[in-house]
Amino acid sequence: MVNLKKNVTSRESSGKAEETSKSPKAKFEVFGEEMIEKEVKQSGNSGRVYLPPEWVGRHVKIIRID
Repeated sequence: MVNLKKNVTSRESSGKAEETSKSPKAKFEVFGEEMIEKEVKQSGNSGRVYLPPEWVGRHVKIIRID
């Protein structure tokens, strides 16, 4: 089982949007079995990430890091 916590920074909790067009960063703490870091590839009008066949039927969480 994977637990996911999101720690809200003081910038997020102030209710003000950052001056840049990017959304504020958040810190996540994740507990799980395995981790793979991959780049999302173009697939038609969407994106795709291939995962190991052993992961089929498993519960996963995706976190965008950039």
